[in-house]
Amino acid sequence: MRAETPLVFIINGASGSADGEAKRSAIEAVLNETGRRAELRLCAADTLTSSARAAAAQAREQGGAVVAVGGDGTLNTVAQAAHTEGCAMGVVPQGTFNYFARTHGIPAEADAAVRLLLTAQPVPVQVAAVNDRLFLVNASLGLYPDLLQDRETYKARFGRNRFVAFGAGCATLLRAQRRLRLSIDHGGRKREVKTLTLFIGNNRLQLAQLGVDTAAQPRAIGEGGHLTAVMLRPIGTLGMLRLMLRGAVGSLGEADSIERFEFDRIRVKPTRVQGGRGVKVAFDGEVAWMQPPLEFKVHERPLLLLKAAPSAVVNGIDRGAASE
Repeated sequence: MRAETPLVFIINGASGSADGEAKRSAIEAVLNETGRRAELRLCAADTLTSSARAAAAQAREQGGAVVAVGGDGTLNTVAQAAHTEGCAMGVVPQGTFNYFARTHGIPAEADAAVRLLLTAQPVPVQVAAVNDRLFLVNASLGLYPDLLQDRETYKARFGRNRFVAFGAGCATLLRAQRRLRLSIDHGGRKREVKTLTLFIGNNRLQLAQLGVDTAAQPRAIGEGGHLTAVMLRPIGTLGMLRLMLRGAVGSLGEADSIERFEFDRIRVKPTRVQGGRGVKVAFDGEVAWMQPPLEFKVHERPLLLLKAAPSAVVNGIDRGAASE
């Protein structure tokens, strides 16, 4: 990346607490101060995917980078486009939790994130996939997609902040009843399980906050990565209350109702699927319907992320350091 390398910003006007024009103004102020060449595109939710694809194609043709401005869902959409085109991607986080950005040392303040971008270099980082959909932080089925949908409903009524998100999560967990029956193929070994949710983590920070971080040592790109699966066995309301308390204090992994394991690829097939839409799957805060079987894997090709020079720190599951 050079000082003249063009940047194309994709701004999701619906992410975070500030409106799109305020985000644009904050970014433009830094760009005008530094004289950096860039193009800013403000997008609505229904045009985000097409705008990200067009911006990534333009960035590839011009030898530049596409920059996502928004929360984890926006980052996912732009990452899918950048990964497909093979161009570098930058991040200006504006969401509620910003796990991906925080893992890679990207500031939450827009002006600071843009200033970092102007001196950043593309570093290969691990991404994962469920079937043909990329994910940066997590993917899941069962209870967790229901939790995300309830969270969006609560946010629409009460605003976007962590307390609202926590309250929505509690309400979902306390009424959880639906059980999944899954056939899981892990390394040629098949097993049948009953669970309330299957959660696949690709972000050490999020797993650590929940208390389900793994003991696996961080590995550099090229050494073979891993994901972490977390399953919640069916439990009653009292057990769910205890589980919520453990999650709040970061000790979820100590609960008897939690099972976790590491893998680089698994194949999951629900034994029963209702209707023709398939299975409801969540990835990076978004929810979609997919046809089973579902294959979760470490993607063989990393994402090129603009971040501070790769001195650094290998961060485990997301592995921000470049291979030597």
